[in-house]
Amino acid sequence: MMFERKGCLYCLAWKRQIGPGYAESAAGRVAPLVVVDMDGPYPDGLALARRPVVTPTFVLMRNGMELGRIEGYSRPDAFYPALETLLAG
Repeated sequence: MMFERKGCLYCLAWKRQIGPGYAESAAGRVAPLVVVDMDGPYPDGLALARRPVVTPTFVLMRNGMELGRIEGYSRPDAFYPALETLLAG
């Protein structure tokens, strides 16, 4: 799940640099992306560890429960290793 806010430059960078190939990536097939506005509404049944405050925030969910998160986005070469660590965890 990706929490974003309208006008977030880092969200736009992620969408430009990672977004086009994410669904076809190994991680994207295991953890499909659902984009949610930071200010809601949130999907029903979410059990988040805490409310996201940084955009973008990527939250790995299983059965509505948070397993881990990546807060922020800086560069393409850091995103997939961080996500793979969450997926392995």
